[in-house]
Amino acid sequence: MSLKKVAVIMGSDSDLPVVKKALSELKHYNVEFECHVMSAHRTPGLACDFAANAKKNGFGVIICAAGMAAHLAGIIAAHTTLPVIGIPCSSKNFDGMDALLATVQMPSGVPVATVAVDGAKNAAILAVQILALSDDELSDKLSKSKREMAEEISAKDAKLQKELETDAFSTLSF
Repeated sequence: MSLKKVAVIMGSDSDLPVVKKALSELKHYNVEFECHVMSAHRTPGLACDFAANAKKNGFGVIICAAGMAAHLAGIIAAHTTLPVIGIPCSSKNFDGMDALLATVQMPSGVPVATVAVDGAKNAAILAVQILALSDDELSDKLSKSKREMAEEISAKDAKLQKELETDAFSTLSF
């Protein structure tokens, strides 16, 4: 198990369907995490206090998921020196574009690494990559995953090439 934990904070419990993908990925890499609901707007004191104490509480990275105004990652980043990864969550009004812009447009000096809208799996992988800088076992797991991903793509290409050699595509024109 990694020496540092990952905090996964969501602005609302409605973000849980997206966040579950991050939690699953962290479990896959056997990275300890805590998951909480905190709001930049409704519980700002709680969010700021959590961020200010995260490092001394054993966290190495903080992932923040929020939709709409999506100020959570920014307020967390403003109160910690730990890396913060923002997951902009889609919503019914603007399909996540509002959350994306709110998360990615941080002022100089308060960085938030931002993944795609609803990109929780990549947020978790990025958190693992950050922790792996000081954890060789985690680094080895990441390398293994990259090799397996490449092997899967190679197998899919080989299957495609085999299908192209057959008459299955003879009626198609390119």
